[in-house]
Amino acid sequence: MKFIPAKFRKSPAVRRVREIPNLWIPLSDGTRLAARVWMPEDAETDPVPAILECIPYRKRDGTVWRDEAMHPYIASHGYAVLRIDIRGSGDSDGILDDEYLPEEQVDLVQAIAWVAEQRWCSGHCGMTGISWGGFNALQVAARQPPALKAIITIDSTDDRYGDDVHYMGGAMLHDNFAWASAMYAYLSQPPDPLIVGEGWRETWLDRLQRARFWLRQWLQHQRRDGYWRQGSIAESYGDITCAVYAIGGWEDGYSNAVPRLLEGLQAPVKGLIGPWGHALPHSAYPGPSIGFLQECLRWWDHWLKGVETGIMSEPRYRVWMNESFRPAAFAETRAGRWVAEPGWPGGRMAPRAFYLTEAGQLTRAGLSETAGEAKTFSIQSPLTVGTGSLEWCSYGGRGGDLPTDQRGDDAGSLCFDSAPLSERFEILGAPVLDLEFSVDKPVATICVRLCDVWPDGASARVTFTLFNLTHREDHGAPTALIPGQVYRARIALNHIAHAFLPGHRVRLAISTGHWPMMWPAPQLFTLTLNGGGCRLDLPQRKAGKADAQLADFAPPAAAPGPREEGLRPDSTRRRVDTDVGRGETTVTMVKDAGATKLLDIDLTVDNDTVETYRIRHDDPTSAEGLTRYRHRLTRGDWRIETRTTTSLKLTATHFVVSAELEAYEGEERIFCRNESFTLPRDLV
Repeated sequence: MKFIPAKFRKSPAVRRVREIPNLWIPLSDGTRLAARVWMPEDAETDPVPAILECIPYRKRDGTVWRDEAMHPYIASHGYAVLRIDIRGSGDSDGILDDEYLPEEQVDLVQAIAWVAEQRWCSGHCGMTGISWGGFNALQVAARQPPALKAIITIDSTDDRYGDDVHYMGGAMLHDNFAWASAMYAYLSQPPDPLIVGEGWRETWLDRLQRARFWLRQWLQHQRRDGYWRQGSIAESYGDITCAVYAIGGWEDGYSNAVPRLLEGLQAPVKGLIGPWGHALPHSAYPGPSIGFLQECLRWWDHWLKGVETGIMSEPRYRVWMNESFRPAAFAETRAGRWVAEPGWPGGRMAPRAFYLTEAGQLTRAGLSETAGEAKTFSIQSPLTVGTGSLEWCSYGGRGGDLPTDQRGDDAGSLCFDSAPLSERFEILGAPVLDLEFSVDKPVATICVRLCDVWPDGASARVTFTLFNLTHREDHGAPTALIPGQVYRARIALNHIAHAFLPGHRVRLAISTGHWPMMWPAPQLFTLTLNGGGCRLDLPQRKAGKADAQLADFAPPAAAPGPREEGLRPDSTRRRVDTDVGRGETTVTMVKDAGATKLLDIDLTVDNDTVETYRIRHDDPTSAEGLTRYRHRLTRGDWRIETRTTTSLKLTATHFVVSAELEAYEGEERIFCRNESFTLPRDLV
């Protein structure tokens, strides 16, 4: 089920490592955080810096495969690595009421202070993490705990509203519902009795009784308000004074934050973006993967040990320049090369303007140069446009979650194509679309895609964005659209590095929906563009000599990982079914993690998930989502299972939500609770 690819090379340990399966970290309010620790055997006589990763995904049985492949490797090079369950998760005490709470940040500031005082710690600390752990590394850094000298933040963001799973450009993502459903299921599981003792059941029942479906608060904040500004370090970059290494992947949902951090932070900062999805760079797809753990050691050695590794004398921003690629749901690797900039914004980029001067054409000449009449273009996309890009964020595995051939979605979009390119054309940065438009309804949401069209017609999505046109002036203060009135909007697509090859075409595709990734507007609407007022700026990059002089990354390396026995293989499947008679399309995503026995702790983990999204072809309010999660833990006669079922439905004016949570001991259902609520739509 979980494995370390054979391509990994195992590096010999520098220092022998001992593991502490559980270490309690006391907090001032009496709460204890549970930590799994790896450190050199002689750390108490020869103290080492400490690196903390703090997430809610269960150190005992949730992230064990990744943790055991990564943290012992770092520890063997002279570090104490602590994998901490945050308050209310895994084996830790307390209740977790929401993501990225101020309480969580205060807890981790205290944890750092406690760790820095231990005999085995040199007093210097770092934080690392992907996704949630990358978020709180930034948030804790902004609180400036004295012992925290540096962080590595991977696949995270500085803007919780603009770049997380909830909203994009003011449009609501399906992940707003899906992620709330995932956390509802994750947090329903008990701590391990072998760690917490006889009180495990009392802790579990307390969690079950106090569990709430987080979608409620996320739907109560549909615009960028104080709720989202809390924890968004873009509000005050100057709060961070420690060194920051920001890492992302082009197929991930968070890559925009890396150049923003490079531009905004005054503290020492480096940025790295590869071709990867939402996964660690030594094991992510599409490849090439890199020796990420060795890169981490170069960073930690410099900032936590004062060793000159050369990492800060290299270019501050390094990215993978994708070569034109064929569209496919899975890619082992992307062709391309590493390129670098001394900082961001880079000096080798210049906007190259394209205009929508004739129907279906994207040209270098504007209206004044062609002396033609301004054209108008109108579109009301089918509600099923978007099924060529089901996921907001690829998870970088073999599950087939990359965008497929875009021709089906292009057929339901306004498309503007360049002439076949006569020479190679590279871009690096965020394409920007200036849009002059009108609509016939008060709320309108759109998708803008940039595609690479091959000579045989295959259309590969290069980058995209979703945008709620009621947010055209301010994500914090959207305003309804007046039908027929002409507006302007400036829309930035996601950052990307891509080389279009000679003979290929650049395609701009604009649709009035993108389902199921984006929940549809309340009513069908028609978008009309004034071609003379629209322009696409692509950030053209000129290659530099320094690109060819970049040092290669080391090959991937990792520790062996846990001893395990596979009992049921994992399986990830996605399918789109259209019922022509009913005029309905259903997207089903099966995300079955399989079943595995962890031999060292005699624990069997068995999890599976099904997400279903359905929409009628003539009614945007028919869109609905349904998830079912099942989590089972077994050790001997001890068998625990939790099941959650959640749904989100729409009306023209409201979101209608329900959530059910069940818990079983053996065959007996010991707990069941249903939650339902209705919340108004706020120009979404």
